Amino acid sequence: MDLLELMAKRRSVRKFTDEPLSQEQLDRILDAGLLAPTSMNRRPCTFYAVTDKDTLAEISACKKAGGTFIKDAPAAIVVFGDEAKADTWMEDTSIALSFMMLEAESIGISTCFVQIAFRKGQDGSDAEDNLRSLFHVPQSYRISGILALGKADQKPAPYDTAKLDRSCIVKI
Repeated sequence: MDLLELMAKRRSVRKFTDEPLSQEQLDRILDAGLLAPTSMNRRPCTFYAVTDKDTLAEISACKKAGGTFIKDAPAAIVVFGDEAKADTWMEDTSIALSFMMLEAESIGISTCFVQIAFRKGQDGSDAEDNLRSLFHVPQSYRISGILALGKADQKPAPYDTAKLDRSCIVKI
């Protein structure tokens, strides 16, 4: 399968089976994050790989909406970017998350990205502050998102690349 086919096959999944990820699967996905490029090779990303059910439940409650399914995922990766190391933390963490999504798909693990930056917690608090507190990390650690991981309970059909909306492409 080539990369474009893999991208078309990758779909966001919010309902997972109970099957845990193997350590090898989790390590491969994390390695993909470590291989992601960062601005000026500053490497501001820190990856928290979570499989503990209680911690997954706490993570799922960190924001107002859109992340509650994390508690039922076998694993999640919280990606912090240290803005003291790089003002490009958002871009760097986003690229790492994308690399991990693609590696996960290539080994049969489904994912869903959960945005955290600029989101509110269930009580109106800041979702990033909630996670910084949970993981006891410095204020300079910012979070663009969380990657929920697991075997899909039901996998959506791949995108049909022939049906892509190409109207946003301008060729000069």
